[in-house]
Amino acid sequence: MARNLKHSTQFGSLLLSTALICSFAQAQNTTRPDLEGVWSNASLTNLTRRSGVDTLVVTPEDAQVIAASIPIGGIEGGFDEDDGVNNTPEAGAEDFGARAYNHFWVDPGSSLALVKGEFRTSYIINPENGQVPRLENPTADYRRTSFGSRYVTGIGNADGPEALPLSERCILSEGRAGPSMQSGLYNNNYEFVQTDDYVMINVEQMHDARIIPIFDSATEARDNRRPEVLQQYMGDSVGWYENDALVVETINVNPQQMQQSSTAITKNGKVTERFTRYSDTEIVYRFTVEDSDLYSQPWTAELSFHDIGGQLYEYACHEGNYSMSGSLAGARRLEAEQ
Repeated sequence: MARNLKHSTQFGSLLLSTALICSFAQAQNTTRPDLEGVWSNASLTNLTRRSGVDTLVVTPEDAQVIAASIPIGGIEGGFDEDDGVNNTPEAGAEDFGARAYNHFWVDPGSSLALVKGEFRTSYIINPENGQVPRLENPTADYRRTSFGSRYVTGIGNADGPEALPLSERCILSEGRAGPSMQSGLYNNNYEFVQTDDYVMINVEQMHDARIIPIFDSATEARDNRRPEVLQQYMGDSVGWYENDALVVETINVNPQQMQQSSTAITKNGKVTERFTRYSDTEIVYRFTVEDSDLYSQPWTAELSFHDIGGQLYEYACHEGNYSMSGSLAGARRLEAEQ
């Protein structure tokens, strides 16, 4: 038995050495970009272009003017330079508490998105008007859930925890986690980790970790899809390297996430992301959304991740989520009084 164990150990070491040699050879021959590091996509640019802005690219001077007028946290006109609050109701006012954030709590960036040296007025680059080409009458049974009114007023359904948005339940930051990763009010940082077999993207907001298996080709990747019954948050993502870019193709995203997403797809749609190392300090990130059940044409958005170094810190969402118990307890109290 000892002899068998010895031979097994020697054979295992040989296999490991062979695997390492093959992995090294593969790494030398591949065109994969180096994406590792800690990056931020913080900017004041939105997915769609604002009314009255006609071009995708603007001068630095115009970018500064536009950025100064962009609503932050639903508050028109950016931040007030004197008190850092800007139009937030005064303490004791009837609508105090609406749009709960002030300048101290948010960090969305201070400028429009800077992509390849250009200031962009929308993430969408196709169609050229910077708008999502939604069908007026979607052919799929799809309903988008908007929590905008709840965010502005604090008033909304509290029948149970499932009535609250995924982000308020600390399940998912649907606008950051992917399959499209856009900026928001705060915590716009990401950590990329690459191995020979996987790419992991650690999303600071909430606690999301995208783990993407990497294959030698698009064909092999698509042949290794998960079972359709597994409708996971962040979807079924597979990746491969192509023309110096990481390509990630995602299908079968959890319907609940899609109902709250600006880049929704049905079971017949897909999102294709491309990560390209543009410079030592910039990753250009482009994603294309295809779904004829929801959109009149495929559409594409582009933004950049910029190197910030350092590390990510814990986002203790569940531990600090007092609003969940408070909202539900308040609703039960109102029901009892009625």
